[in-house]
Amino acid sequence: MRRDSRLSGVLHVLLHMAQEEGPMTSEVLAKAMDTHPVVIRRVMAGLREAGYVRSEKGHGGGWTLACDLSKVTLRDVYDALGSPGLLAIGNRTDDPGCLVEEAVNAALDRSFDDAEALLLARFGEVTLAMLAEDVRRRLAARKGGRRRHHHAST
Repeated sequence: MRRDSRLSGVLHVLLHMAQEEGPMTSEVLAKAMDTHPVVIRRVMAGLREAGYVRSEKGHGGGWTLACDLSKVTLRDVYDALGSPGLLAIGNRTDDPGCLVEEAVNAALDRSFDDAEALLLARFGEVTLAMLAEDVRRRLAARKGGRRRHHHAST
């Protein structure tokens, strides 16, 4: 089953944006993410509606951060993406006609709900500033480094 990587991708884009002084175009961000600029624009639209980024049209335009990284959590970004499904597993059917399956669904639903609540709580504890600081530490540890990241800005 294919995993939904939108949250990971958006966090990646936001952290690259945090390293830049000026706007970044959808084309530049798409190249960094190995995707199409239309995909970037679609995802960024939700972030713009939430007030995390802004866009400027025309020459010299592009996407810029519009938020304080220390106040935006992974949970905030997850919510701005429309709260995509967290778990790739689920019940065989949501409307069972079998008592055994009802019992199985009840047990699994409790476990799924607990797992999602724990994951969302953790998302709420991690800010974009914490991730940006981790990137800075990793760059410093690399010290001009042995291994280069595939993006030009790192």
